[in-house]
Amino acid sequence: MKISVDAMGGDNAPKAVIEGCIAAIKSTDIDIILTGPESLLQEQLSKYDYDKSRIEILDAPEVIGTNEHPVMAIRKKKNSSLNIALDCVKNGKSDAVISAGSTGAILAGGLFKIGRIEGVERPAIAPMLPGKNKSFIIIDVGANVDCKPSNLLQFGIMGNIYMQDVMGIEKPSIGLINIGAEEEKGNELTKSAYKLLKESKLNFIGNVEPRYIPNGDVDVLVSDGFVGNTFLKTYEGVASTIFSILKTEIKSSLRGTIGGLILKPVFSRFKKRFDYKEIGGAPFLGIDGICIKAHGSSDAKAIYNAIRQAKILFDKKIIDKIKESITESLSTES
Repeated sequence: MKISVDAMGGDNAPKAVIEGCIAAIKSTDIDIILTGPESLLQEQLSKYDYDKSRIEILDAPEVIGTNEHPVMAIRKKKNSSLNIALDCVKNGKSDAVISAGSTGAILAGGLFKIGRIEGVERPAIAPMLPGKNKSFIIIDVGANVDCKPSNLLQFGIMGNIYMQDVMGIEKPSIGLINIGAEEEKGNELTKSAYKLLKESKLNFIGNVEPRYIPNGDVDVLVSDGFVGNTFLKTYEGVASTIFSILKTEIKSSLRGTIGGLILKPVFSRFKKRFDYKEIGGAPFLGIDGICIKAHGSSDAKAIYNAIRQAKILFDKKIIDKIKESITESLSTES
């Protein structure tokens, strides 16, 4: 397998990206295509000991910044590191693409360069989040701020395939984020989406109130991108606040300090469950190729795990499985 990696995406690029790629080729059979300014990448790579036949450099002198308009940047900066990485998938030179750069630019580039899976109305981002009982995915978290009910149905279908084939859950439970559990609760979008999800072949368990989501009782949470992104950022913020409060309280007294030392392994495991570096990235489901958005603050470990995640999606033939499910869904509707 070969993966094209945007070397210039993210806050810690290119150093963290390069180190993550080197770690990946040393522990897997994956080959890497690094895209970015050739002279800069060669200079950085010269500092490390690695099999030079396993990492190819493609010169991409331009970089798309996080503050640039995604669509305009993709269209204007044809020689950007992200565009060149996406071109590799488009032209069959690589089997997947990874970037820690602008989410909007990755989505726009994925649509323009690779295209949508036939029948998919809107691709969506599906990150994995930790829960009390188990991890779950939420789809969508920002790719589609305004949605139709049929979009949410397809999000459920794609999320179902991901949890079945990638996570090995035989019959994933599908829930719809809403302000109440009752069927009649919500706005026109959620009420119409509820009806479609209920009539589908999915294991739809109904509406899920946000306060119950952290329990991890549902495998796939369906949402429009606006609500999903708001929930995601709140979830991350609350977790960060809890860690901060615990740290302050532990240091506030001798008894707390001693207790903190005793419970240090527990706190470490707890923190690890919420660490994005352990997961790697979030896939864009619905793009006709494996496309993973790594966290903007990704370090080498996060990039390494994003590469491992891409390999799992490739080995599980996730794109083919989504195509089959979408085709089946459309034939059922007609």
